[in-house]
Amino acid sequence: MMLGEALVREALLTKQQLDQALKRQVQFGGRIGTNIIELRFLEEEELSKFLSKYFKLPQVTPEQLAAIPEEVINSVPREIINKYKIIPFKKDRKRLHTAMLNAKEIKDIDDLRFIMGYDIIPYVITELRLLFALEKYYGIKCDVRFISLKDRFDPDTKVEETSVDKIKTAFTEVKGTEDIAGILINETYKIAARVALFTVKGGNLTGWKARGLDAGKFSASAKESPIFSEVLKNKSTYRGPVMNIKGNEPLVALLAGTPRDALVLPIVIREKTVAVLYTDNGNASVLNANVGFLSMLASMASIAFEILILKKRIMDLSFPV
Repeated sequence: MMLGEALVREALLTKQQLDQALKRQVQFGGRIGTNIIELRFLEEEELSKFLSKYFKLPQVTPEQLAAIPEEVINSVPREIINKYKIIPFKKDRKRLHTAMLNAKEIKDIDDLRFIMGYDIIPYVITELRLLFALEKYYGIKCDVRFISLKDRFDPDTKVEETSVDKIKTAFTEVKGTEDIAGILINETYKIAARVALFTVKGGNLTGWKARGLDAGKFSASAKESPIFSEVLKNKSTYRGPVMNIKGNEPLVALLAGTPRDALVLPIVIREKTVAVLYTDNGNASVLNANVGFLSMLASMASIAFEILILKKRIMDLSFPV
């Protein structure tokens, strides 16, 4: 049974979610598990735990990968690491505990035992965490497809809890939609070079507010844009490059290029996407920001918009005669 089918069988995914992940995999590459994580259908830790059950092998933990001894790192040549996509993390006499992308590939394990002279103890690891570890410990750069790795596992931008509390308070004290948009834009701009907020109406996106960009005259069809259509249709986050392909022309023109790393978040009110938050660090830079924090900002904005709507409904109520 394929991994995706097994996840559906265990009720960790729906059939519709699996189909969506498979379509994304065809478009963007990467393993099916990677696309499932990026669509936020499962957390990385959840997938890792399931992989352990699925392959009947132990999973490597974040703690085991956090500070691998230099002796262990140096015990395996870089070219072997890159070829077999493995991360050794513990030596125990003649045994080498190794996280492997293909942990059930017997031939790979036999090859490594012959080459290294160690008894290889395999552990499962997700593609995303493996690639992050390869770059961290061996300097092996991942493909542009996976540029969001660093801020996923080790974000440069740390957000203090006190700052989050202040932002929460600010959202509860807004008087109108402009206040919500202002908070969202300003807080995002503190950790990213460019940010824009687009309204969604009748299948079209229109520029509302921005910093680092001039989005006032922006207009585009959401259905024709591969990026925006995915976000609106599935109410999901998009993370990746802005490619110069059909449908993306208005966005490419606004950005004066094609960023290798961008984040697009939906602002959803009662299952309807009313706005879209776009951010990047420029056309040539990676978005080393706390994506979890940005997602929280978008969620808080969604709630603040809904509260305003409810307040207006209360004020519009008339006393029965």
